[in-house]
Amino acid sequence: MRLYVPATRNDLDTVTTTTARATWPIGPRVAHAVTPALRAELPDEDDEGLEYAAWLAAADDSLGLVLQGASSPLRVVVTVEVPDGVVGTAVESGDDVSSSTVQVTDDVDAQVVCAHVDETDAGPDVLRVGQVAEADLDDALQAVVDRDLLWYDWTELDQAPR
Repeated sequence: MRLYVPATRNDLDTVTTTTARATWPIGPRVAHAVTPALRAELPDEDDEGLEYAAWLAAADDSLGLVLQGASSPLRVVVTVEVPDGVVGTAVESGDDVSSSTVQVTDDVDAQVVCAHVDETDAGPDVLRVGQVAEADLDDALQAVVDRDLLWYDWTELDQAPR
């Protein structure tokens, strides 16, 4: 199953890369995927649009991880393939939980497809979200959302910004 995993830059340091593949040991955690609930929420989207929606939700969750004190102020989304058996329904629920949210239920060596990482100069915008008053939060969030995350193939993870 393809997952979009919100992560931090330090998480990429735990990826093991060989000439044939990259694996990332992950344990129970929140991730995003194309779920039946997401398909129901976006019935007119094709598979690519649904994958993009799940990826965007993972990028939003990555922002939350960074604001919890990650050593690098860059959002990271790691796209992985895992066995279906290690993915369950989301533990969290409520209005703030995306319909793409799933739970990795067991430890697994996930096969890394690629990672998306903020460009280095996005760091100040990302950090600003955690520093502004509520009245300025929408503008700070928009500055982050307007930033593109850069794509890195699994063979290029060592080139991702820190």
